[in-house]
Amino acid sequence: MPDSTSGADTPTVFVLFGATGDLAKRMVLPAFYELAQRELLPTRWKLIGNGRGERTDDEFRQHVADALTEFGDGTDDHWDAFAKNLRFAGGGFTVDDPGQLPDVIDEIRNGDDDGAGDFSGDDVQLVHYIALPPATFTDYTKALGEHGLDEGARVVYEKPFGTSQKSFEELDVAVHEVFDEKQVYRIDHFLGKESTQNLHIIRFANGMFAGLWNREHVEQVQIDIPETLDIDDRAEFYDATGAVLDMLVTHLFQVAAEVAMEPPLSLRADDLQTARESVIAAFRPIDTDEVVLGQYDGYRDTEGIADDSDTDTYVAARMWVDTDRWRDVPFVLRTGKMLGVSAQRVTLVFRRPEDGPVTHLPADGAALTFDLSGDGEIDITLTVKTPGPGEELSVAHMELPLSSIETNGGGLSPYSRLLFDVLDGDRSLFTRPDGLAHVWEVAAPLLDNPPAIQSYAPGSMGPHAADALADPVGWFVSGR
Repeated sequence: MPDSTSGADTPTVFVLFGATGDLAKRMVLPAFYELAQRELLPTRWKLIGNGRGERTDDEFRQHVADALTEFGDGTDDHWDAFAKNLRFAGGGFTVDDPGQLPDVIDEIRNGDDDGAGDFSGDDVQLVHYIALPPATFTDYTKALGEHGLDEGARVVYEKPFGTSQKSFEELDVAVHEVFDEKQVYRIDHFLGKESTQNLHIIRFANGMFAGLWNREHVEQVQIDIPETLDIDDRAEFYDATGAVLDMLVTHLFQVAAEVAMEPPLSLRADDLQTARESVIAAFRPIDTDEVVLGQYDGYRDTEGIADDSDTDTYVAARMWVDTDRWRDVPFVLRTGKMLGVSAQRVTLVFRRPEDGPVTHLPADGAALTFDLSGDGEIDITLTVKTPGPGEELSVAHMELPLSSIETNGGGLSPYSRLLFDVLDGDRSLFTRPDGLAHVWEVAAPLLDNPPAIQSYAPGSMGPHAADALADPVGWFVSGR
């Protein structure tokens, strides 16, 4: 089952399962429209929305327009041409009943469609995007194989890929019974961020940082993703997932691998993936004594949440990477909902000189911070002399917004970048099963025997017990 070749002239049918769901509305549809606006879609393409309900194509087009208005920048002069390429296939999609999807795909393949371009007589690249909860992945994968929609196709799975080590292993077997690994794209949108990709570019392309990127110079690494948002209309999904599964074993672990990886042989897909997955294999299983879980006050009052829910909305953890480069350097990770500030930051805190004429140095006086939000920013923290008489010390910051860099058309949003890579057949920013298998081993102690949930006030920075995890430096992102 080889992966078909990529290219702008390959007619492509993009099937979006869960097309009327929250993820599709917030992320996938606006990203796909951004690619259309930037003229980065194949010359001939269709997007088929799939769902259990019945909708006409025009009703689905209106749904997409509404999603773009609510979660994107609205429609513009690209809309009319874009909308003609939208179809809907209702009736669900199961092993026993594929609904309308095969018929709609056949109509497109046979040229019985009024959208742009004629697909008849050409090989069509199928791309399946499963924008549904992880519990559905196995059933949809089996249905794709049963109905012959797997041959030469690409398939995109949202995170988390499984919800435990056992479920990951079962899902991985099910996926590989239908697809070759090179057809599979496990998406983690943090890897699609321009600023995340800059972690290894800035490190490997600049000697001033490359020489400092090790345990000799770095005292602590912080990966901090606090959020002011509540769970909004994701209550059912979030209560079944929580912060550990939604963020820690996905985004935060992958970003930690970007920081901790050894230099790859090249920046080609296979070499980058190998470097990323190899260092994940060196992550030490988490010690639950170095984890704080929390739930914000009022979470259980949310519609759809049980009165006795023990779902974590906050997690802070200390993790260790057992490589020569990082041994004994703590990686402290934090994320949570309804916190005092929103941020997405990676900080390398540098060691203070042990000898020298300057004494009483601040613990947080030398650091390199990558802001992963928006266009990204690099912040260098330095200890300097306070202006004026005497030798009093201060902490100063130098900021480099990456938006100041001239670009050809600007960067893509993370989902748009990853969708573009799927359409182009580039797997360099997608996760591999060997790394994910070890991620679940690392998280197993926490998932099997989690510490007690601690409550915290909305607008705070979570349980106070988590402050000790970042000692002696303290959290760089502070809202208290």
